[in-house]
Amino acid sequence: MADFSKPSMAELLHLRGNQLDKGEPIALPLVQSSMYHLPGLAENFPFYGRATNPTWDALEHALAHLERADCVAFPSGMAAISASLFATLKAGHKLLIPSDGYYVTRVLSSRFLSNLGVEVVERPSNAFEDGGFEGFDVVFVETPSNPGLDVVDLSSIAKQVRAAGGVSICDNTTLTPLGQRPLDLGIDIVVSSDTKSMGGHSDALMGHVASRNGDLLQAMEDWRKISGSIPGPQEAWLLHRGLESLDVRFERMCNSAELIAPRLAEHKAVQSIRFPGLQVDPSHNLAKSQQLRFGFLICFTLESEEKAERFINDCPYLRPATSFGGIHSSAERRARWGDDVDPAFVRLSIGCEPAEELWEALKTSLDQL
Repeated sequence: MADFSKPSMAELLHLRGNQLDKGEPIALPLVQSSMYHLPGLAENFPFYGRATNPTWDALEHALAHLERADCVAFPSGMAAISASLFATLKAGHKLLIPSDGYYVTRVLSSRFLSNLGVEVVERPSNAFEDGGFEGFDVVFVETPSNPGLDVVDLSSIAKQVRAAGGVSICDNTTLTPLGQRPLDLGIDIVVSSDTKSMGGHSDALMGHVASRNGDLLQAMEDWRKISGSIPGPQEAWLLHRGLESLDVRFERMCNSAELIAPRLAEHKAVQSIRFPGLQVDPSHNLAKSQQLRFGFLICFTLESEEKAERFINDCPYLRPATSFGGIHSSAERRARWGDDVDPAFVRLSIGCEPAEELWEALKTSLDQL
């Protein structure tokens, strides 16, 4: 696997605690206020709930520790993606996005950005570097891609985009900063849907952006304040709590996926499978060179749509649901959302169940097809 530095999780757990004064609460306080006591000039004090919140500040401090870069929190992953694009694009600019990435990013680009005078170009992840990046003002990548799990070479793309004078953005939702570190590979902006494994408990919509470029980060923070795309303090509090167990959850999920994927590949009901951790996967060598972990998503195709539905709905340890990254294993047929995949294509998100118990439940459901 890649040898990029991983932030200290022990330090993260005590990041706030080591700054406390005597008598202060160890658990992060939840500040729900739209107004602040502000006599006289505002100076550098909090002044309004759309601009700042102490709970956000603590969350962003923790996120910055994980990313080793300044971060801005948003109320969803798409809010973070929107901020990264609206802060870097203007009429006449040219944007490159993956044709096989998260479909809402494509909808945002085609329905709204194109109407504002942005030229939107799509390429598949497995040929993303074909044609180069000259003339592109912003290049948006997602790796591993969702849902196909193709991997693109972040270091190569970042270098080429910078040489061409563009800005590179990477959606790192599927791996988190513990599984992949795009900023260390030269990417300008990282976006993440923290609704997924960063929060981990399927109870809060959240997202964030990270960048080591101060001008870019300031533009995205300004976008948040001016557009009103702000997180609720309750959701920020929940994400902060989720981050404290991320290391434990992510480790178990990835370990279980590495155990289960080869067994799925050998099952007679599985017709094809994608998991970067499998040595036969087309993305394996690249994933091994740039990722810290192979992740917890496994995608495979069964014989028919009907069998895919039966497998998902009959397995007692699978929640049939969209999204991924929760402590409960979940699965869905991505074709139902319009993704260009086989109707029997299943995206499986491995959760925190004991691996052998989870495998027995998956195997039983497959055996009954």
